[in-house]
Amino acid sequence: MKKVAVITGASQGIGAGLVSAYRKLGYAVVANSRNITPADDPEVLAVAGDIAEPGVGTQVIEQGLQAFGRIDALVNNAGVFLAKPFTEYTDEEYEQIAGVNLRGFFDITRRAVEAMLENEDGGHVVNITTSFVEHAYTSVPSALASLTKGGLNAVVKSLATEYAARGIRFNAVSPGVIRTPMHPEETHAFLAALHPIGRLGEIEEIVDAVTYLENAKFVTGEVLHVDGGQQAGH
Repeated sequence: MKKVAVITGASQGIGAGLVSAYRKLGYAVVANSRNITPADDPEVLAVAGDIAEPGVGTQVIEQGLQAFGRIDALVNNAGVFLAKPFTEYTDEEYEQIAGVNLRGFFDITRRAVEAMLENEDGGHVVNITTSFVEHAYTSVPSALASLTKGGLNAVVKSLATEYAARGIRFNAVSPGVIRTPMHPEETHAFLAALHPIGRLGEIEEIVDAVTYLENAKFVTGEVLHVDGGQQAGH
């Protein structure tokens, strides 16, 4: 039976690249974002919904099971990043960031793992996090990104240990700043300078890291930095 991958934040940027990559690997794909449109490819099921809302993540998995019968991989790519001084974050911004980055992860991953436990060969979960967790900058105050994405790095190790004997692997890819529609052109020079390598990352470099982890059956509990050396220092 064809394997099935679920990708959140799938309508543009890294998420759209991941949809294409998993199709090339031969997977059917369940693609979620708030405003995703149906795909021409019958092997791509578009499920619109905001995973910050309780129950939406579970529903994404349920629709994938109804359409394709199984779930083998989940990439938690949806995320909210907002850089501002800590005391200027509002309650609404906290709810939005924690809703997507933590509640969304919890809801969809819990149901996906239940589905993966039904597979003979287990499954694989990848979280997309950020190297701001390990290397903070005074010029980019981003405490809520560190609070939430740092949690996703930590839970990878916890879940990798919990489910290793049952064949489900958990890993994270920790990007630097990637050239996506999220970053206006006029910010690129400043953002590139945050990396020792001196440039922005490209979408395909993150996609390559995820597909490496998908095929790396002896790797679990790993946080793979694809960040131009950002976490190593500057």
